Amino acid sequence: MVVTRPPTWTPPDLHPLTFRRAVGLALERSAALQVATRWSDADLPGRSPADPLPTDPDWAGGSILVDAQRASSPAAPADLFATVAGIGGHRGWYVTPLLWSIRGLADKLIGGVGMRRGRRHPDELWVGDALDFWRVEAVEPDRLVRLRAEMKLPGEAWLEWQIAPDGAGSVLDQRAIFAPRGLTGRLYWYALIPFHALIFARMANRIAAAAERRAPAGRRPSTRPVGAPS
Repeated sequence: MVVTRPPTWTPPDLHPLTFRRAVGLALERSAALQVATRWSDADLPGRSPADPLPTDPDWAGGSILVDAQRASSPAAPADLFATVAGIGGHRGWYVTPLLWSIRGLADKLIGGVGMRRGRRHPDELWVGDALDFWRVEAVEPDRLVRLRAEMKLPGEAWLEWQIAPDGAGSVLDQRAIFAPRGLTGRLYWYALIPFHALIFARMANRIAAAAERRAPAGRRPSTRPVGAPS
């Protein structure tokens, strides 16, 4: 019988940081926008793979209510996408900041996340990021951003932007999507229709205008009439 000796265990060569040094490094990385995850990036309990998706047809699990808006911009799709990807946080939502603040406060008062989470990075979005009281659900560079609401609602809600080339510029299709739960959810949606008219149409147009301002001068199409002197 051959007796084998178990291998000798060698402890790893680790050098723990002091508390002061660990906090200092965390603050330095946060200031340099090198933080990959945050406490607010953890998903909320109660989510299920069976929950409705904004791409589901109306017959799949209930009605889907949609507010759809379209806006055109002379900016390139990349500039329009960058503008959409930079929404929220310190930049805000382009329209009615008071209404957004009131909605965030109301959500906080009933036990929701409120608007306090901000965003991880001022310009970049990753799937799974927390963004104010939304969660980034889908990002396709120069094409799509979709956010899923995490405020307290009688249903499930998304805010989605799709971007496509349009001649020398681009077109923005914006959809506010709501899958109501029962009668309460439907009443909630229809009660907010006047506010939707105030917010969503103006939001799409202002995003398009902000993208035009963002575009470098060399990528902006000329607005000078044909034949006008330079």
